[in-house]
Amino acid sequence: MKSYLSLDTLSKLKKSQELPPHIHFIGIGGIGMSALAMILAKNGYSISGSDQKKSLTLKELAENQIHIYKSQGESNIDEILEVHGKNILVVISSAIREDNLELCRAKKYNLIINHRSDILAFLIEQKKSIIVSGSHGKTTTSTYITTLFSYANRNPTAIIGGIVPLYKRNYNFSNSELLIAEADESDGSLVKFNPNIGVITNLELEHVDHYLDLEDLIKTMKQFAKKCDHLITNFDCKNLKNNIQDSKWYSIEKINNIDFALIPKKSNGCEITAEYYEQEEFIDIIKIPVPGIHNLSNTVAAIAACRLAGILFEDIKKGIKNLQLPSRRFEYKGLWKNRLIIEDYAHHPSEIDAAISIASTIMETKHNLTSISPKRLVTIFQPHRYSRTKTFEKEFAKSLSKSDLVFITPIYSAGEDEIKGINNKTIGNELKKLKPNLEIYTPDNNQNLIKLIKKHTIEEDLILIMGAGDINIICENLFLELINNKSISINLAA
Repeated sequence: MKSYLSLDTLSKLKKSQELPPHIHFIGIGGIGMSALAMILAKNGYSISGSDQKKSLTLKELAENQIHIYKSQGESNIDEILEVHGKNILVVISSAIREDNLELCRAKKYNLIINHRSDILAFLIEQKKSIIVSGSHGKTTTSTYITTLFSYANRNPTAIIGGIVPLYKRNYNFSNSELLIAEADESDGSLVKFNPNIGVITNLELEHVDHYLDLEDLIKTMKQFAKKCDHLITNFDCKNLKNNIQDSKWYSIEKINNIDFALIPKKSNGCEITAEYYEQEEFIDIIKIPVPGIHNLSNTVAAIAACRLAGILFEDIKKGIKNLQLPSRRFEYKGLWKNRLIIEDYAHHPSEIDAAISIASTIMETKHNLTSISPKRLVTIFQPHRYSRTKTFEKEFAKSLSKSDLVFITPIYSAGEDEIKGINNKTIGNELKKLKPNLEIYTPDNNQNLIKLIKKHTIEEDLILIMGAGDINIICENLFLELINNKSISINLAA
């Protein structure tokens, strides 16, 4: 078997200057912001942050001596200045609007304001790094890489866009030489990063609020690719195959001229058995304990990153049996009134197709995930952003048409202004054109949605809840009702 690079041979960038002693995060409860805040706090920085929503994340931040403001008013900045002086740094994400009161106050005082990507770039410079980007699968792939490194006793620092099951949080702090993180392509900020190893999972038109078209996105991804010392790319994605050069390639479809291949042989709703190849040489048969052909692709990407960083295949194979999907990635939530509830982060047509494909496999193979054998697929979809809904309205309808019963909630704006004539009912209308006899509901709010779920679902339904917004609250409310009624649910995620 060919030997690859080791962490010892990877180049290390020159460390930059330290950040100001106090750092304030506007919107600290966000999945990306909170991980950065925790890593900096554990590195000895004084941290504060503001967020208007209550969450377990904010509770953990507060327990780690991070001061949390429960609103985003001007007085927060005044108070911070009074305590720490003007030698502070204010961090924002792309979700923070220009008219945010805290941000406006910080600008008034001419404080240093950085985007969260600038902070991640700073952390990347401090260590050797593996950075994962792509339109889909970033969180899963980076979770897998982090997990495999940990089981190989190479405990990394990690900043992940989801809850990693191994850590039960979205970060890991370590004094080791390695950082694993995601590179967010949604706002183009990934071009700031200089990773030792870069991974690109796939590429298709997304984040239409930022990119004019697919060519615009490809241009940005090419810039990222050039900044990676070593690059690993998905050969099965034609947009990558046709536009990226000087890469190690991975595939789940072919072996010839491929550096890392994982060819599926058998699958069901829980696991996939596949043959693993390096440089066209058969290495071993691997059983991957997660469902979905797209997750097989994420797995071989993770294996490739670990191999390129010098992890022995024998150590990787031991870790693979411990792989788990991050939270809200086809997560089994349990039984609610004898209906199987599954939650997924899918908010793009391709992601909906992938989630429905796994659900269909579960139903077709009659796999005993629980005491029931689902007979109908019920999908609950929360559109995410008006711009995305406008662009992919017909594609959303086509993806959802593979269901037996569909609920489409109002759009989760994610801070966007409303686009007139674009809403959940317009997707429903497109869906009705495709499948006139399909039972479709487009409630005006979550309260009505819960009433409709109770009325129109039946025992032994598989209910797939999809979306990147707050749709997970629906699941929580359903199970909370069971608890209050002293009913019994089976928590498969425990």
